[in-house]
Amino acid sequence: MFSGIDTLWVLLGAALVFFMQAGFAMVETGFTRAKNAGNIIMKNLMDFAIGTPLYWLVGFGLMFGGSGALIGGLDFLSLGDYSQILPSGVPKGAFLIFQTVFCATAATIVSGAMAERTKFSSYCIYSAVISLLIYPISGHWIWGGGWLSNLGFHDFAGSTAVHMVGGVSALIGAKIIGPRIGKFDANGKPRAIPGHSLTLGALGVFILWFCWFGFNGCSTVSMSGDAIVAAGDIFVTTNLAAAVATVAVMCITWVKYKKPDVSMTLNGSLAGLVAITAGCDTVSPLSAAIIGVIAGFAVVFGIEFIEKKLKIDDPVGAVGVHGVCGALGTLMVGLFSNGAGTGGVKGLFVGGGFSLLGTQILGVASVILWVTVTVTILFLAIRKFHGLRVEPAVELSGLDISEHGISSSYADFMPAPEPEMKPVEKKPRVEPVVPADGEVKFTKISIVCRQNQLEALKNALGSIGVTGLTVTQVLGCGTQNGQPEYYRGAPVGMTLLPKLKVEVVVSKVPVRVVVETAKKALYTGHIGDGKMFVYDVENVIRVRTGEEGYEALQDD
Repeated sequence: MFSGIDTLWVLLGAALVFFMQAGFAMVETGFTRAKNAGNIIMKNLMDFAIGTPLYWLVGFGLMFGGSGALIGGLDFLSLGDYSQILPSGVPKGAFLIFQTVFCATAATIVSGAMAERTKFSSYCIYSAVISLLIYPISGHWIWGGGWLSNLGFHDFAGSTAVHMVGGVSALIGAKIIGPRIGKFDANGKPRAIPGHSLTLGALGVFILWFCWFGFNGCSTVSMSGDAIVAAGDIFVTTNLAAAVATVAVMCITWVKYKKPDVSMTLNGSLAGLVAITAGCDTVSPLSAAIIGVIAGFAVVFGIEFIEKKLKIDDPVGAVGVHGVCGALGTLMVGLFSNGAGTGGVKGLFVGGGFSLLGTQILGVASVILWVTVTVTILFLAIRKFHGLRVEPAVELSGLDISEHGISSSYADFMPAPEPEMKPVEKKPRVEPVVPADGEVKFTKISIVCRQNQLEALKNALGSIGVTGLTVTQVLGCGTQNGQPEYYRGAPVGMTLLPKLKVEVVVSKVPVRVVVETAKKALYTGHIGDGKMFVYDVENVIRVRTGEEGYEALQDD
C-alpha cells in the first residue's frame, strides 16, 4: 500500500537534489575563469543528462537489483522486482528518480577539479562510466544490501557513497591530467588563479545549502511515524554543521592569512554539509557542531596540502570539500553516533566502543580502494586512446571558443537596442587660429589612474578646454607590484589591479597645462595614484568631416 505523504516527501527530495546541479554549476563557474564558463555549464548539464538514462538502463539494477555481497544485478531498463529494497509506502518510480539524482551528484563533483583543461568529449566519457558502473557498485555495498551494509556500515545520505566517490575520482583525475598552465612556478610554488565571479560562487553555495535539506532530510524516505521527528532533527544537525564550519573557516583564514578568505569560507560551508551527511540522523546537535569545527580545519588544511604538497591543481577545492570531508564525516559516525540508525551501536565518544569506528574505517578504505583502481584505469585509458587534456593553445584561449564555438558566455548578457544612426548635422564653426609659426604639433597624453578618479579628471580636463577623451578599462601594476593579496592561501603574484586609461590628444591646449591639471586632479599621495605617458602624434583625422591635422581636434 503506497503512502501519499511518503511518496511526496521522496519526490520533493528528488527535486531538491536535482536543483543541486545548478548550485554545483554556479560554484564551479564562479571559482574559475570567464573564458571557460560556457564549457563548465555544458559539463554540468550533460553529466546529468547522460547519467540519467545510463543509471536507468543499468546502474539502478547494479545498485539495487539483488542482494549479492559485491553487486546487485543486471537488470536492463530497471524492469525487475525491487519490492525487497523499496522503502515502505514508496513506489519504484519515486525511489528510482530519488536515486538517479544522487548518482548525478557524484558524477558532477569531478568536473570542478579538472576544470579549464579537460576535453569536453573526454568528460562525457568518464562521467558516463562513473554513473554506469563505478558509483552504482560501491553504492550497492552501502545502500543496496551489499557487504558493507551487512557489517553495519552507516552512511545515511552519502558522505562516502556520493561525495567521497566524487572527491576521490576528482583527485585521481586532477593528478593524471596535471595542473593548469601557469599554476605552479619553476620551483613548484603554487600561483593563485582567482575565479572570475565570487558572486556566482556564493550563489551556488546558497543553492547547495538550501538543497542539502532535501539531500539529507528527505533521505528518511518517509514522513510518517518516527521519521517525522527524525526529519526535523536531521534539518537541525545539517544546518548546524554547515554554519559552524563556515564560522570556523572564516576565523582560521582570518588568523592564517590576516584577512577572512571569501572563497575558502564558501568552501567551508560545503565542507560542513558534506561532513554531516553520513551521520546527520545519528548525532546530537552538539556533536554536529563539533563535526562542523573539525570539517572547517580539514577543508582549509586539506586544500592547502593538496595544492602545496601534492602539487595537484584543484580550481574549486572539490577534493578537499568532497573527498577529505566526505571520508572524515563518515568516520565521525564512529565517534559521535548516539545509536539511532546504527542498530543501537554507539560511537566511541558517546559511550560505545571501537566496533562502529572500525566498521566505518573499513568502509571508507574499501570505497577509496575501489574508486582509485577503477577511476585510474578509466582516466589512463581515455588519455591513451582518446586524449584527456586539450592542447595548450586551446587552454590559453579558453575552452568556450575552442570546444563550443562561443567567444564568451557573457556576450550580450544585457543587450541594448541598436541606436538609430542618423547623419549628424554639420553646424557652422569658427575657424581655428593656426599658430603663428605654422608648425602644428600633436601630442597624446596617456593617463593611467584609479577608477574612482575618472569624474574628477574629466571635469579638470574639461575646464582647460580638453573636450575629447578615450577611456579604457585596463589591468596593471606599477613598481609596487600591486597590493598584497591571497586566494585560498596562495599569494597572488604581481597583482594586476583594475585601472582606467584615459587618452587625450591636444594641440591647442599646451601639454604642460594638461599634465599639471591631471596631476592636481589625481594626486592623493598614496601608492597607486597612477602614471602619465606623453607621445608625439603624426596626424589626426576626423572621420565624419574628413578634416585632418589641427582642425580635426577642434570642437564643433
